[in-house]
Amino acid sequence: MTTALKLRVDGMDCGACATKIENALKRLPGVSDIDVNYGLQRLTLAYDADRTSPSTIRERIRTLGYTPGDDGTAAAAVGAPSDEVWWRSRKAQLAIASGLALATAFVIDRLAPGWTVWVYALATLVGLAPIARRAAVGSLSGTPFSIETLMSVAAAGAIAIGEAEEAAVVVFLFAVGELLEGVAASKARAGIRALVDLVPRTALRERDGVAEQVAAADLAVGDIVIVRPGDRAPSDGEVISGTSEVNQAPVTGESVPVAKGPGAEIYAGTINGNGQLRIAITKAAADNTIARIIHLVEEAQSARAPMARFIDRFSAWYTPAAMAAAGLIIVLPPLVAGAEWHTWIYRGLAVLLIACPCALVISTPAAIASGLAAGARKGLLVKGGAALETLGKVTTVAFDKTGTLTVGRPQVTDVVAFDGEENDLLAKAAAVERGSNHPLGLAIIARAEGQGLAIPLAYGVTATPGKAITGRLRTGFVSVGSPRFAAEQATLTAEQTAALQALEDAGKTVVVVLEGKRPLGAVALRDEPRPDAVEGLAQLRAMGLRTVMLTGDNARAARAIGETLQIEVEAELLPDAKLSRIQDLRAHGLIAMIGDGINDAPALAAASVGVSMGGGTDVALETADAALLNDKVTGVADLVRLSRGTLRNIWQNVAIALGLKAMFLGTTIVGATPLWMAILADTGATVLVTTNALRLLRFERTAKTGV
Repeated sequence: MTTALKLRVDGMDCGACATKIENALKRLPGVSDIDVNYGLQRLTLAYDADRTSPSTIRERIRTLGYTPGDDGTAAAAVGAPSDEVWWRSRKAQLAIASGLALATAFVIDRLAPGWTVWVYALATLVGLAPIARRAAVGSLSGTPFSIETLMSVAAAGAIAIGEAEEAAVVVFLFAVGELLEGVAASKARAGIRALVDLVPRTALRERDGVAEQVAAADLAVGDIVIVRPGDRAPSDGEVISGTSEVNQAPVTGESVPVAKGPGAEIYAGTINGNGQLRIAITKAAADNTIARIIHLVEEAQSARAPMARFIDRFSAWYTPAAMAAAGLIIVLPPLVAGAEWHTWIYRGLAVLLIACPCALVISTPAAIASGLAAGARKGLLVKGGAALETLGKVTTVAFDKTGTLTVGRPQVTDVVAFDGEENDLLAKAAAVERGSNHPLGLAIIARAEGQGLAIPLAYGVTATPGKAITGRLRTGFVSVGSPRFAAEQATLTAEQTAALQALEDAGKTVVVVLEGKRPLGAVALRDEPRPDAVEGLAQLRAMGLRTVMLTGDNARAARAIGETLQIEVEAELLPDAKLSRIQDLRAHGLIAMIGDGINDAPALAAASVGVSMGGGTDVALETADAALLNDKVTGVADLVRLSRGTLRNIWQNVAIALGLKAMFLGTTIVGATPLWMAILADTGATVLVTTNALRLLRFERTAKTGV
């Protein structure tokens, strides 16, 4: 009989790690249904307790260099302590030790040149010992040609031919790359924890007319909870009494709070505005909106096929093939044709030297490191080489609207006076709204203050949620309310009604200012496009990319923004619908998703590559593969240009490394390449590859044309 086992596996940061663990566990008797998710550091499997014990499984994981925890459930992952400080990790300790050993060898070499080979060989062994151990364990566990194997053979070969300095440097760079990969993976895992923070830990549950504080996780369907102004909804529910305006931006991306009354649906994690609500819980904690978003993020991360590292693709055949070729060159001519052994051993050693993969090993990481550094200078943060490669291959770029293509807060666009002066109308509206925390009111106040208007005092201000706010000025009572409220309080002329309708048709939110029963005019507001949005989208289209806007906002507002920006529009999408559209678009090619909100997290995770705006929420920043720290839409085009330049550089480096080896291999076979020239084939290629990669650092000066 099989038993399910779930484990948290610390130190598992990439697809290669997951493959090694899976291959090793497959060899244990009675172990089946292995599912390794390196993004969440989670392992699930089934085992037969009569054939293999959990302690044996944990010990096998430890021998591979990873640390198994007690529980791999999502709840445990979320509630677990944050990942350890990066500089205390095993990978950091290895990188630091390797770097110190390399620096020490350099100093000793300058003081005592006769010890060069020995000191650099010892420096190499400091970093290589744990790598070689992992390579050996991996080989015995079903992964013989891992990147650790490649590194071990390369370093040992370099030492054997007297190139210990190069071996020490390559081992150090490999350790640093592993460390950076671990840090990026740790940051990505923080996204799940940020999602959970949206839902309050406690709730006010009402029973028999008495409110008691309980854990939000204990709420059951049918429970009545009280949500006070400023509180977050503890779970999905339905309003049974009270009216208020609720900020749904964390879930739907809507830029303006939505009026809620009896019968209205409330999402977990949304923020109550200015009125107290009594809500009947309709979904338990494990099934509410935020829980579903967490599940979607986990599924998307789990389903995403990790891009195999470039070196791993070559190491599966390159190293054994090169060694076999060198062996054949040494033994075949003497055995078959009676050639001189000394000559062909010499040529075989030259082939081994030429085949030393140091230049090939450094070709991709050098380009990636330069590309990442160049991007960081321009405020383009990319979390790893796989994301940087993918960005240059996308065919579609999808954008969220609120806070991504738009500023993220409403702004006054029009002031239309029906009676009197526009400035007088705006000043009276600002007087009534002063002291309000409503986004529309704050926008009106900001516009009036920006124009330097004298804002009068208003007394006895009262609000009717979802309808209007009213205050008494020296000239009488003034109300700022919805067009529906205005129609209830006053008679609007056909011309006034048409003016209001035209503003609403343009995707704007309209409020009408009334003095008593007399309409003074209207103020229109809209979450306007970012100043650089038009240019940013135009650059993407010029690069041959399709652009589409996916938003939870209402269709009218979305269409208006879409027409301004000349972008395809799909509106009124909840997180699961947005995720579905990403998956549909991905079926036609690689897709990048650009977003900034909690509601974007599943789509960011499901896209081929997710990009977060710098001013976005923590979960969007952590779930995404890249972030625009400069908070500009034009940064998306910069990312694509940087990625395309990096991809070109990688293939140039590969061509240099393999091309030089192929050329010298031919001359070696005919005896035209002495051993010193064979050394040059590898060290020269390494210099050329590194120099070529450094060209990417000029990206800032060549952003318009690429690198």
